[in-house]
Amino acid sequence: MGPLDAIGHLLNLFLPALALGALSAAAAKLVWRRELLAVSWRRLAVPACLASAAVVLAALVLQGRDGTMTMYAAMVTACAFTLWWRGFGPGRK
Repeated sequence: MGPLDAIGHLLNLFLPALALGALSAAAAKLVWRRELLAVSWRRLAVPACLASAAVVLAALVLQGRDGTMTMYAAMVTACAFTLWWRGFGPGRK
């Protein structure tokens, strides 16, 4: 495997996590427009992407592969919790 193949594999591994975090933050900003007016999109998206990527890595270590339904469910849960924490919970500061 060459370096371009390795980069492609890494992008394919983390792209669902990054897309979920970014799109979820954008959707939250649209749905709760008034409540999240003071919170920037980046402040919501970056932790959501990082939490989702951490779940992907944890699932890869614990299950030995990625792409399982439990991984996706855990990724959505971690993303939703992170968005709540940064948008409405104690991490809003």
